[in-house]
Amino acid sequence: MNVTLLTYPGAALYLLTAVLIAARLFGGRDAPDRRPLALGLGFMALTLHGAVLYSELVTEAGINLGFFNAGSLTTWMIAALLLVSALGKPVEMLGLAVFPLAALAMLLDLHYPGHHLLDNEAGWTLGAHVTVSILAYAMLTLATIQALLLAIQDNHLRSHHPGGFIRALPPLQTMEALLFEMIGLGFVLLSLSLLSGFFYLEDMFAQHVAHKTLLSLIAWVVFGALLWGRHRFGWRGTTAIRWTLTGFVVLMLAYFGSKAVLELVLHR
Repeated sequence: MNVTLLTYPGAALYLLTAVLIAARLFGGRDAPDRRPLALGLGFMALTLHGAVLYSELVTEAGINLGFFNAGSLTTWMIAALLLVSALGKPVEMLGLAVFPLAALAMLLDLHYPGHHLLDNEAGWTLGAHVTVSILAYAMLTLATIQALLLAIQDNHLRSHHPGGFIRALPPLQTMEALLFEMIGLGFVLLSLSLLSGFFYLEDMFAQHVAHKTLLSLIAWVVFGALLWGRHRFGWRGTTAIRWTLTGFVVLMLAYFGSKAVLELVLHR
């Protein structure tokens, strides 16, 4: 399979989807409703992206999860979660960040291929652990983008400037409810990721993964504390946004930070 012939059209469709979403948001309420078209193009891009990933990840020697391969897979999962969620909930505006990021990940993966094989002998348990881990990261990434959008919306409303694209967004309470739904699901997936790691991996605190395990546990505590604070004290607004961003930064360092150091710097 010639991945180049799929990568560029896939990236272009992602960008076109983002443009259509931007036009709908910034065009105000009188702008033509191109939401169905945007979602359709998004699913087309997702299909091409998936075909590229399959050809690059699945090899005879095992699953290739090099740095940029893993980044492309993660953005594919984020885009997939967003598109499926958008079929029933008003979350497509997150595509303004997600789809350009997915396009960039496809292009980086094409031009900077890497090799970090998961041996076929590792078994399905390791594959399940990796899949759940990436799903957790994907969902909490969506929650973080939602938190940033919520922060912008809250700031506009507090400064009495509710115009522009803010008018096209759902009400603040709806946006906040969506944020905590995403965090709740992401927290469950992150819990499953950590549990599967402790059960199925030989040593979660081995030298080359100790920092990743510790940072993942810290992120789990941060998101757990946020959900508890929401339930016990009604945390919302700026407090919820700050905790979400803190948890995401720690989680990003746990996965991509450690992976970048090991593969791109230490070449392990």
